[in-house]
Amino acid sequence: MYIATSRGADAAAEVPKSGVKRAVTGNVVALGLVSLVTDISSEMVTAVLPLYLVLGLGLSPLQFGVLDGLYSGVTAVVRLVGGHLADRWQRLKAVACFGYGLSALGKIGLMLAGSSTVAIGAVLAADRTGKGVRTAPRDALITLSSEPEHLGRAFGVHRAMDTFGAFLGPLVAMAVLWLSLGSYDSVFFTSFCVAAIGVIILLVLVKDHQPKPDVERPKVSLRETAGLIRQASFRRICVWAALLGLVTLSDSFLYLVLQRRWDLGAVFFPLLPLGTAGVYLLLAVPFGRLSDRIGRWKVFLGGHVALVVALLALLGPVDGGILAVLALVLHGVFYAATDGVLMAAAGPLLPEHQRASGLALVQTGQATTRMLASVLFGLAWTTWDLRAAVLVAAGALAVVVVAAAVLRPLRTPA
Repeated sequence: MYIATSRGADAAAEVPKSGVKRAVTGNVVALGLVSLVTDISSEMVTAVLPLYLVLGLGLSPLQFGVLDGLYSGVTAVVRLVGGHLADRWQRLKAVACFGYGLSALGKIGLMLAGSSTVAIGAVLAADRTGKGVRTAPRDALITLSSEPEHLGRAFGVHRAMDTFGAFLGPLVAMAVLWLSLGSYDSVFFTSFCVAAIGVIILLVLVKDHQPKPDVERPKVSLRETAGLIRQASFRRICVWAALLGLVTLSDSFLYLVLQRRWDLGAVFFPLLPLGTAGVYLLLAVPFGRLSDRIGRWKVFLGGHVALVVALLALLGPVDGGILAVLALVLHGVFYAATDGVLMAAAGPLLPEHQRASGLALVQTGQATTRMLASVLFGLAWTTWDLRAAVLVAAGALAVVVVAAAVLRPLRTPA
């Protein structure tokens, strides 16, 4: 098993000397700022898309499931490509910048797609391709700019800033919709402008990671990347992350289920992600620090337990605003305990020169199975009914969480 250290990364980013600053470098904060601005752009679109597709265009749950799965899963292959090229060319920042730029251009594509679901699907695929390309190099930069023992906190800070953008995105979307008298094109154009600002910040503020000049850097090949799976601890993380992704309900479906249970008016639908983002924002750093102390896998599984409880709450007798608060708080806990924590757990298991490629493997497995999860849930909702589909999803997730807890994938203190 490789236990790579990242102290050399501090050449690319200053390491402050005390308190919280000691664990979070300037490069991590700069990457967080890029994600904050980019997520404002992304969540502007995400907040209005389910409403637009299901209530506006009248898509069935199965059709929406296919599009939603495409939205979250098309990144599967390109994550590997992005991670591999970043490692092979030793240009983490350049590859990440290409991904951010492609996603920004995708917002313009939404203006041209009109009401064609095929065109919308193609544009969403391009947008997610950009996300897939950028994610692994960005997370690799975070791990290489941080001390290994503080990775949970570093990812917590990054994800908190990222989530603050997600919190602001729906508000900006609603404001633009109100000012433009309901023009979705205005939302898409504003989203493009905000995304372009994120690319500029990346170019100006983020420093690339450069290997030490006196150390010969091994060449990175696809065969060597595939060989990472032979490491038992890393392989177990990949497998369990993928299995958990297969039984994880997507955000869009959770919000649609809640909207049906709460009988929420369409105009308020974009506000639902704010509940999740608010809780995630508050808890990302505490959960990151907690994962550094008690173990990242424990916190990761605890987040999935919160999602199981959220799904069961959607089936329970509680209704109205109380149900909404309960479900969104638990959904926020799920994200705070899983998103960055998984990368913090996997990062130290990978050699430095394959950090982006290895993280891409984890993300690819998770994205692929989450895509299948959306399609299967949409099919279950269409074939049975909403209550049965949610009950099956909650039961399957609970079974996999218990199995993952019993067969602990990590044998390191992380």
